Amino acid sequence: MSEARVALVTGSSSGIGAATARRLAESGVRVVINSRSREAGEKLAAELPGAVHIQADISVDGEVERLVDAVIEACGRLDILVNSAGTTRFIPHDDLAAASPEVWRDIFDVNVLGVWQTITAAAPHLKASGAGAVVNVSSQAGIRPNGSSIPYAVSKAAVNHLTRLLAKTLGPEIRVNAVAPGFIETPWYEGVEGFAETKRHVERAVPLKRTGTAEDVAEEIVHLLNASYITGDVVFVDGGGNLV
Repeated sequence: MSEARVALVTGSSSGIGAATARRLAESGVRVVINSRSREAGEKLAAELPGAVHIQADISVDGEVERLVDAVIEACGRLDILVNSAGTTRFIPHDDLAAASPEVWRDIFDVNVLGVWQTITAAAPHLKASGAGAVVNVSSQAGIRPNGSSIPYAVSKAAVNHLTRLLAKTLGPEIRVNAVAPGFIETPWYEGVEGFAETKRHVERAVPLKRTGTAEDVAEEIVHLLNASYITGDVVFVDGGGNLV
C-alpha cells in the first residue's frame, strides 16, 4: 500500500478541479483525476507525478461505485475526496418556464446526488484512512440569491446543508467542509452572454476589486483538506463579494 496520501478529485480535467489536482500533486499527494472527457483527463494525469485518470460520470447509477473501486485497485487507499464535478444552465431567474423539471433533474443529478453518491461510496475508505477529508465545491449562489440559474443555486444550497449534516454524521474519522466560490473565471463562462459585463461589475463591487481564479479556490480547498480542527464549514472564496 502506498504511503503517499491519495486524493480523488471529481470533475478535475479543467477549472477548479484541475487547479486543485495540481496543488495536491505539488504537495506530494497522489491524485486520481476523474472526468467524463477521457482525452482531457488523461492529458492532465500525464502532467502530474503518479496521477491516474479514471473516466466516470458521477450522475449515472453504478458509475460512482465503479470509480471508487478503481481508485482502490489502482492506489490501494483513499484519504481525500474533492467533489468538484458540477453542472449548470444559464437561465435568467425571472424566466420560470425555462427552468423546466428536466433542467432541475439534470442539475440535481450531478450537483447533489453525484456528491452524495461519491461520498457514500468513498466513506468506508476515508474512514479507514484515519484522517479522511472531504471538500465539496459549492457556490456563493447557494447562500445568496444569485447565480447562473435558480435550479443551480438551490442545488448548491443543498450541497451546503449536506456538508454540515455529513460533517456531524461522519466525524471524527472524516472531516467534511465546502468552499463557496463567487464569480470565478473558468471555462464554464466561455461564450456566455453578459460575461464581460458581469466581470466588470464584480471588479468594481467586491472589496478585492478583481474576479477570482481557479487557483484562488484551489488554495482554500487544500487549506481545508489540511485543517485538522475544521469540519462542517462553508467558506466563501469570493473576494469579499458576500459583503456587498
